[in-house]
Amino acid sequence: MTTLLLNGRIHSPSHPAATAMAVRDGVVAWLGSDDVGRSQFDDAEFVDLQGGFVSPAFVDSHIHLTSTGLLLTGLDLTEAASKQHCLSLLAEHVAAHPGQPIWAHGWDDTGWARDDAPSTAELDAVTGLAPAYLARVDVHSAVASTSLRDRVPGLPAVAGYDPQRPLSADAHHLVRGEARHLLTAQQRADARLAALDALAAAGIVAAHECAGPQIGGIDDWQELRATEHGVEVLGYWGEAAASAAQAKALIEATGARGLAGDLFVDGALGSHTAWLCEPYADAPQRTGNCYLEADGIAQHLIACTEAGVTAGFHVIGDAAVGAVVEAVTLLVERFGAPAVARCGHRLEHLEMVTAEQATMLGQCGITASMQPNFDALWGGDDGMYARRLGSARAALLNPFSLLASAGVPLAFGSDAPVTSINPWATVRAASHHQTPGSAISVRAAFAAATRGAWRAGGARDGITGTLVAGAPASYAVWDAGGGQARSESRNELELDVSAPADSVQRWSTDPRSRVPALPRLEPGDPLPQCRQTVHRGVVLYG
Repeated sequence: MTTLLLNGRIHSPSHPAATAMAVRDGVVAWLGSDDVGRSQFDDAEFVDLQGGFVSPAFVDSHIHLTSTGLLLTGLDLTEAASKQHCLSLLAEHVAAHPGQPIWAHGWDDTGWARDDAPSTAELDAVTGLAPAYLARVDVHSAVASTSLRDRVPGLPAVAGYDPQRPLSADAHHLVRGEARHLLTAQQRADARLAALDALAAAGIVAAHECAGPQIGGIDDWQELRATEHGVEVLGYWGEAAASAAQAKALIEATGARGLAGDLFVDGALGSHTAWLCEPYADAPQRTGNCYLEADGIAQHLIACTEAGVTAGFHVIGDAAVGAVVEAVTLLVERFGAPAVARCGHRLEHLEMVTAEQATMLGQCGITASMQPNFDALWGGDDGMYARRLGSARAALLNPFSLLASAGVPLAFGSDAPVTSINPWATVRAASHHQTPGSAISVRAAFAAATRGAWRAGGARDGITGTLVAGAPASYAVWDAGGGQARSESRNELELDVSAPADSVQRWSTDPRSRVPALPRLEPGDPLPQCRQTVHRGVVLYG
């Protein structure tokens, strides 16, 4: 059976003026104009798009699905404007769910007047005997009630412990694991389905789950693997390997696509746990945490490369990035750049990277899996980055243009529940970076959130993530309320990653450039609304 989509605006590099698309057996069969389509496919099922914009469906290159679902089904603290507001939201939740364990996410003290997180005593005053876990927005520290802390034997002796302040490092991982065990199987299942449904409703057909022993544990990952849903889940397991045999064994045991994702080299800037070369501006006695030493980084890369397995790390601070790039340099000397590139190694976040480091990563094809909404939330002259690092260091974070110009493959995601899963918000954030010169064009950002994310997950056929004949029919139909991009000269095609800041946010709509127009994504423009999401010809939403 052939389905013919008519009266639309099709985002296709091979047919930039296409208004119709035929789909057969889950594959794009043809693109062109309505009249030609009607004559060629007179026996097809006709679908009137009524002017809707059709794009390749999005892929989220870094997500935590169960935690994202728990944010949707549980206590959301992302809107807490102060410590007292946070405690008030918690009190309302406790009143509605008396005696039940509490899992909450999203408070961000850097946006509060006194930069003051709730204390254990303040939490106990609200929750009483109910175990309560309140993760900070970056999920690298959390406030935990006494009744939850008491469930972890020997907790005061563990790194990252504080009797009243938020827990970090190993103390946080232990308490988070205990809080996770208090969730029922039904709560976890409902959360996963809520997250997957939300992705489909956002025009996303695939997601890279970053699982691991310190994230959700093996049970959560295996439960997710067993979950039936149309959204495709590509899993990465964040556990270090010491040998090729161990790398292969971990892949076989977990069924993961690689030993990558959130294999922590360090933590996060907001929690003062990202590993820095110089101290934090607002905590001069601290340089963050190192969770994986240089020898372990190199050992893991060597083991995975020998096994032909994708390796990768969570890496944010400049000291952490430096340790990883040094290990990559040694890896290339040992195996050669082509052999390293074939493995599809990847780095998550990669917020503090120099031009020299970017060049090395580009030469051996290491993917940067990044979250543009980090800059939208925390960048700028008075954002969290500037508080933690000072304005000079903060201005160097998330340099998308630098990485793209060095040939580093980009893949964009949300790190949900840390930031919104809305993919158009991701594209807008990358193309409107708060530091002049760090943005990339809208079409480059769009590519990183579609075919770039597919490529990072191993789909390297050159067509997956695009709408061309022969490509998988994975697309979304949008109401693009912001309208189409204005026309630019053909020369704008070249102003993609290396042009001045005043031009990188423009893109070509000249049909000769074979680059079709995208919706306007200027600040204040309404983001496109998803009407329908289709993956390999199967409708997931709408």
